[in-house]
Amino acid sequence: MKALILAGGKGTRLRPITHTSAKQLIPVANKPILFYAVEAIKDAGITDIGIIVGDTREEIEAALGDGSEWGVKITYVEQEEPLGLAHAVKVARPYLGKEPFVMFLGDNLVKEGITPLVKGFAEEKPNAQILLARVKDPQRFGVAELKGGKVAHLIEKPREPPSDLALVGVYMFDEHIFEAVDNIKPSWRNELEITDAIQYLIDHDYDVHPHIIDGWWKDTGKLEDLLEANRIVLQDLEGDCKGFVDSTSQVIGDVVIEEGAEIINSTVRGPAVIGQDTKIINSFIGPFTSVYFGVIITDSEIEHSIVLENSMISNISRIEDSLIGKSVEVSKSSLKPKAYRLMLGDHSKIGVL
Repeated sequence: MKALILAGGKGTRLRPITHTSAKQLIPVANKPILFYAVEAIKDAGITDIGIIVGDTREEIEAALGDGSEWGVKITYVEQEEPLGLAHAVKVARPYLGKEPFVMFLGDNLVKEGITPLVKGFAEEKPNAQILLARVKDPQRFGVAELKGGKVAHLIEKPREPPSDLALVGVYMFDEHIFEAVDNIKPSWRNELEITDAIQYLIDHDYDVHPHIIDGWWKDTGKLEDLLEANRIVLQDLEGDCKGFVDSTSQVIGDVVIEEGAEIINSTVRGPAVIGQDTKIINSFIGPFTSVYFGVIITDSEIEHSIVLENSMISNISRIEDSLIGKSVEVSKSSLKPKAYRLMLGDHSKIGVL
């Protein structure tokens, strides 16, 4: 069995961060989102992984390499344009061959992993199996209608959902999926939709099974979902200090302080993670905050946020619910007259008091 991870999207909902970085490499609890997918696949016993890549191929390949760090073999499959999930399956056909495979969206997190899904597929041998989760707002998702324990119908973002079962970004297919992707038409978005391909299988009497999960899952394509995923992962954190904490600082609760990090005259209240070679000086780091490597935070407060590498925050009274990108500088200006002085990229969002 093989795996196919989709990491070729443009990440428009997380701009401007994704103008210069792959959305799948944004860290959650200081680990790139894509790494969680690789680990879940490896834990399920699959070691042959294809990665669908696009414009950010070089960055993703630099992060994952050949997969040997995880004990897997990674093959990169180029998708020149992001023309839909079913299109990704189509371009990966030479890699996949006739083997069954799991398809995993690279910006999704599934807490319980996919081992039960893979095991069920291997035992029951349907033509396809889709991962589903009960949600409070099914109109935001692709929704499945079940009959007799099988998937009868899929509806994309219905106004009146027939169920509360949303499609999670994990699917399993045998070789018949290629017949489906070859016979569907592009949607109004000019994309080949995986929901249309699965519906083709259903309409042509192929066996499509549901697998309903009880644990949480997150599509981290939007800021609020990314921050919630960070919060949920941090809740399971076990404190560990490999850095330096001076005698005037307090570390409260479960906090990971990575090698080379320094906490000086500051309070860090967990769950939180402080990255390698980061310095926290005269500051407060509140719960559910992940600070990546090489960051300097001085005379500031930050909570329920993600700060990416090599950024600098100084003399800011309070930051909450925020995603701070790479090599960003946020500071209070002493220039006169007093004013907000901003240099913001396209699609930026900023809230001021």
